[in-house]
Amino acid sequence: MKSKSISLASLAFFALLSADGFAQDRVGSPEVRAGAPASGPLTTPVAARSTGSPQDLLIGAGDLLEVSLYGVPDFKTDVRVNSSGEISLPMLGAAAVSGLSVEQAETLIERKLSQKGLFNNPHVTVFEKEYATQGISVLGEVQKPGIYPLLGSRRLYDAISAAGGTTPKAGRYVLITRRNDPQRSVRAPLLTGAPESMENNVPVKPGDTIVVSKAGVVYVVGDVRQPGGFVMENGNDITVLKAIALAQGTNPNAGLSAARLIRNTPEGPKDVPLSLKKILTAKAPDLQLQPDDIVFVPSSAGKGAAKRGAEAILQMATGVAIWRIP
Repeated sequence: MKSKSISLASLAFFALLSADGFAQDRVGSPEVRAGAPASGPLTTPVAARSTGSPQDLLIGAGDLLEVSLYGVPDFKTDVRVNSSGEISLPMLGAAAVSGLSVEQAETLIERKLSQKGLFNNPHVTVFEKEYATQGISVLGEVQKPGIYPLLGSRRLYDAISAAGGTTPKAGRYVLITRRNDPQRSVRAPLLTGAPESMENNVPVKPGDTIVVSKAGVVYVVGDVRQPGGFVMENGNDITVLKAIALAQGTNPNAGLSAARLIRNTPEGPKDVPLSLKKILTAKAPDLQLQPDDIVFVPSSAGKGAAKRGAEAILQMATGVAIWRIP
């Protein structure tokens, strides 16, 4: 990440920042994406997953199985489960395996071989070569949401990588819902670059659903030194003054008394007058910003800029850089 330092010489309110800089996460379009849910019906921290093991994955239609019989090389075959949930095996014929675990399928085939008198005490091995219908769903703030058929032993970061990585507005945690326990979600921190990040790189299996949370973003556009969107990390607050400071302050010709706040509401964008001049001199309260708020600072030299409509200001926020606060 490229670090940026904030000068404290030009504006006194820069002292509001406790950090000595902020990092650019990615330059790109802050297009609106569907926000991830704050939590599932039930969430379990990663630390609470020390007991129990996930239930066996179940065989489904379209899966590719390798079935072999110990001591009988000719019996070994690759067979795909048909739409009826059955496979066809040499000497045995059809066997319904859909909805069974691998171990249950092995027991079923062994029992059928014994019942037909074909083998005494047969030992069957079933290997799941391809889960056709049980990919890993990766949703939320990722570049390419979708279902990914990740086979074998995989972990959380493998799935996120397959989805193109996170977006600039990704939050600091993910929710993982296991296919065999849909009412309980596992909440795992998403701390890229931190030493403990690998501890949170938990195993994932076909059928899991991964939702990357969304962090709120506030935008500062207009006559400021560094227009951009600034990520509100989960639980962190940003006021108007702090947002202006993150944008490296206003330019000399900025119209501080004509600034405006554009806030999304259920009724549409709401345009609120914002007198930065009074806020800077403590004659007006420093307002708390909400996710997706836009602070617009017009130029005092251009009368037309001060009269921009809310829709035009929303358009200005499109394409600005997205920044993270360390």
